[in-house]
Amino acid sequence: MKGSCLCGAVTYEIDQLDMPIRHCHCRTCQKAHAAAFATTAGAMRKNFRWLEGEEVRSSFESSPGKKRWFCRTCGSHLIAEREGQPHVIVRVATLDDDPKARPEGHIWVSHDSPWLAYEGLPSHQERQPGR
Repeated sequence: MKGSCLCGAVTYEIDQLDMPIRHCHCRTCQKAHAAAFATTAGAMRKNFRWLEGEEVRSSFESSPGKKRWFCRTCGSHLIAEREGQPHVIVRVATLDDDPKARPEGHIWVSHDSPWLAYEGLPSHQERQPGR
């Protein structure tokens, strides 16, 4: 499976997801992605390869020992990693291919703010009608 950033400058490839897909609601994911949660899954390092974009790829240590890799051009967060762990954490929304797996749950929901209530809200297949 291939993945890329928004502008396409950084690309990567994984052979498979090795850990379940989960929606992470931790405060650092909320801040890093400017979203209510980030959808993530683990891939063993042996199954992950950067393909292009080394010159625009950068990282930020968001907590001690945890690096978040992103594209400096468009800002897309692609993976996170901790040195010494056998896997990287892929931002599933950056995959260009269907991983053929579905989310198994939500984690760190204790970090949610009251405004993040999403149950029972109307949803639309595309843009809200009339907008």
